[in-house]
Amino acid sequence: MTESTTRYLRPRRGTNALQKTLVGGLARLGVSVRGAHQLVVRGRNSGQWHSTPVFPLRHAGSRYLVAPRGHTQWVRNLRVAGEGTLRVGRGSRTFSATELADEEKPAILRAYLTRWPETRSLFPGVHRDSTEASLRESAAGLPVFRITLTS
Repeated sequence: MTESTTRYLRPRRGTNALQKTLVGGLARLGVSVRGAHQLVVRGRNSGQWHSTPVFPLRHAGSRYLVAPRGHTQWVRNLRVAGEGTLRVGRGSRTFSATELADEEKPAILRAYLTRWPETRSLFPGVHRDSTEASLRESAAGLPVFRITLTS
């Protein structure tokens, strides 16, 4: 694998804990901050359930999960499991996931950056007004999954 396909942007110290505690905790209580959901996915090695806050994107009639930090643990787990659950409060929806090919990602990345412009620091050298070529170049390091709700 090349560096771009194994990209992982480690959160600054305390950022991950704050996000999981605050945003994830609120989603567990039923308060979705800027569209946040709790992603629950089975661990690829342990088989135990893991959760993390995510921001599902609706675009052109489909739903997507974008991993702006790259190949994180939840991405690796979802690749193996192929399915997960999105929760907000007591509500939960299970889904199947299909990872997109790099050439399918630019439109999704642009929509994600338009919906959550505050995340642009997580995207290497691109923003919502970037050219298709720039978005395509960054796509290899940014996992994107199309999710299909099953319940």
